[in-house]
Order: sequence, then structure tokens, then C-alpha cells
Amino acid sequence: MIRRRIIDSPVGGLILAADEQAVREVRFAKGLREPAPAGERSPADALLDRAERELSEYFAGSRRDFTVPIAPAGTPFQQEVWAALRTIPYGETRTYGQIAAAIGRPRACRAVGMANNRNPVAIVVPCHRVVGSTGALTGYAGGLDAKALLLRIERR
Repeated sequence: MIRRRIIDSPVGGLILAADEQAVREVRFAKGLREPAPAGERSPADALLDRAERELSEYFAGSRRDFTVPIAPAGTPFQQEVWAALRTIPYGETRTYGQIAAAIGRPRACRAVGMANNRNPVAIVVPCHRVVGSTGALTGYAGGLDAKALLLRIERR
């Protein structure tokens, strides 16, 4: 069973979703509010607690790597891109072209961009670390202000 929770963060509300095995989503809530689930706690709640704690530590600048298990749903290509994103070191950026080259598909820059756009586990899978070929900030589900803030957090 999937459990969901909305948490506050410096980049706005985040929707967390988990089942008994892994976190499935970290998405921007864009103003939504959701009450805490009532009733018995499930194993998914423990993963949501852990994800919330790790995100809080990340925003405070005391966490560089996430250890909470994740299982984002996506195509094999998307999974390959998301795995490459997780290799970008904290505080660094890569271009879409660099990610395409890293997965052995140097002409797939636009496809890499679309996989970034569909990343269901924002921040934990750091699609905010991918920039345009000139180094300019480009589209981000949470908005460019959120992307800039995440990069500033990592550079302090």
C-alpha cells in the first residue's frame, strides 16, 4: 500500500510517497496540503519518516547523500538516466550532453531532458544538478528559483 505525506521545505511543499519497500516519489506539491494519515502506522510510514529526516538534513546542509531506499517507476532508458544523475557529486553540475555521453548515447540530449522532466524522486535523484550546455539553469519541475536554491544549498 502506498502512503503519502506532504512536508514543508525551503523549496515549498513536497509530496513523499512510499510503500513497504521504498520511497516511490518526492514531488513538488505546488501549494497542496494533505492531512497526516490516520490509523495504524505501516512499514511505509517508517520510510516516509526516514525520507523526511534525510531531506531536512539535506536542506540544513548536513547531508550530502541519501540512503533511504528508492524505487522510481520508469522506462529502462529513464532508469539509466536517473542512475547517471545519482553519480553527479554533491555541489557539482553536469550538462544534458554530459549525461547523454555518460550513458553511451551522446546524441540523446533531448531524451535525457525528458527523462529528467519525468524524475519522480526529485532532490534524492538530483536532476537539479543538470544544466544547459552553456551552464544556464533550464527547466525544473519545482521552478528555476527552486533549482537555484538547491544548487546554492549544495555550494555553501
